[in-house]
Amino acid sequence: MKSESLRDAYGKELVKLGSKDADIVVLDADLSSSTKTGYFANAFPDRFFNMGISEQSMVTTAAGLALSGKKPFVSTFAIFLTRTYEQIRQSVCYNNAPVRFVVTHGGITVGEDGATHQIVEDVGIMSGLPNMNVIVPSDSIETRSVIDYLANVDKPHYVRLSREKFPVINDEDYEFRIGKSITMKDGTDLTIIADGVMVSKSMEAAEQLKKQGISARVINMPSIKPIDRDAIIRSARETGHIVTAEEHSVYNGLGSRVAEVVSESYPVPVRRIGMRDTFGKSGKAWELFSYFHMDVKDIINEAMTCLEEKNYENIP
Repeated sequence: MKSESLRDAYGKELVKLGSKDADIVVLDADLSSSTKTGYFANAFPDRFFNMGISEQSMVTTAAGLALSGKKPFVSTFAIFLTRTYEQIRQSVCYNNAPVRFVVTHGGITVGEDGATHQIVEDVGIMSGLPNMNVIVPSDSIETRSVIDYLANVDKPHYVRLSREKFPVINDEDYEFRIGKSITMKDGTDLTIIADGVMVSKSMEAAEQLKKQGISARVINMPSIKPIDRDAIIRSARETGHIVTAEEHSVYNGLGSRVAEVVSESYPVPVRRIGMRDTFGKSGKAWELFSYFHMDVKDIINEAMTCLEEKNYENIP
């Protein structure tokens, strides 16, 4: 399975959109070579604004541009955007200004940069803001489709990308739809709901579970807010148990959103895989998944625990 860069896909798709729409402008906080907005800067220098290390000014400027009819895309590292929470809340979300935040270097795949740069709380922070939509793509194909979708939105959006390359798992004709999930693999014994790189890990786990006679459904949930309530409730009814997997804290992320839906509409056990109330750690990106118990084997273990619970419940 080949792997591709999500941020590279973002930068190149921006150029394609920019060639068709003169209202698209891009703002970056002195990180365009890393966020890949440099592609847009080279193609359209008069519509690119390097705001320097002044993220608060970047956000308020983007809000003004959006309210003036422009279509701003705003990029920096995920950890650095969160320092602008007040400006995002007051200038963007309060005014429902359609600013498109596309951040990179989210999660523990930042790797050797360590805990100070491995933000694992951002999805929760942004999900709590009124008017904000939150998206976590699973591969480069989904990323391109998300960026295309953002070209004509009427409210704020937060898109979280990675530093590392992710396995390509979606078909080339894939089309992102806000508030909708994608069933990557059907199953009847339990459901694994994942986002980001954890979708490919969940698919690998499902294949290994299949060899043990276990049928696991895998759902890609890129739209964290709004979330696909219908798919979650349907899976709860049809499979009885749910495992969630995310490269994020288990608090206020995908797992929390799924648990909220289930508890309100169709209570079933939900087991969550993610960061457990801890900061990240410096290390090789893919080794950190094992260190923090978020790898394929951990998804399998949680699935097996679900099935043991299900069997226990069926004992007369």
